[in-house]
Amino acid sequence: MSVPRSRMLDLMKAQCQVFATTYNPDGLRLGNKVLRQRLRGPALASYYPRKVATVKMMNQMFGMKVPKGTEENEETGSSDRSLATWDDAEEDRTTYVEELKARGKGNPKKKKEAVVKTKGFGKKKK
Repeated sequence: MSVPRSRMLDLMKAQCQVFATTYNPDGLRLGNKVLRQRLRGPALASYYPRKVATVKMMNQMFGMKVPKGTEENEETGSSDRSLATWDDAEEDRTTYVEELKARGKGNPKKKKEAVVKTKGFGKKKK
């Protein structure tokens, strides 16, 4: 003798309430298995070391420019409010660019005037 379906569904509903599971009589794919797993965000965030301050960040925060209305310090050449830093990577880059320009291999100079387009510019002559 078989048990009616409604009675089995009632039993399944009570079972889900007791064991704190999801009631899913139709067997649909709800993604509960994925949602029960631990979150991966904190583990991934702690995988990489914290970013340390770079010279570029320090220059952005404290600035290399002397504020207007302040006099420069005669010994260091900078004001009291700005931070004097030395960036080896930036210095190497600028010397490399200067060497390229000295050999004529640097970027071309930018035009100072806008190009004036004339009527029929770019058309073939017959």
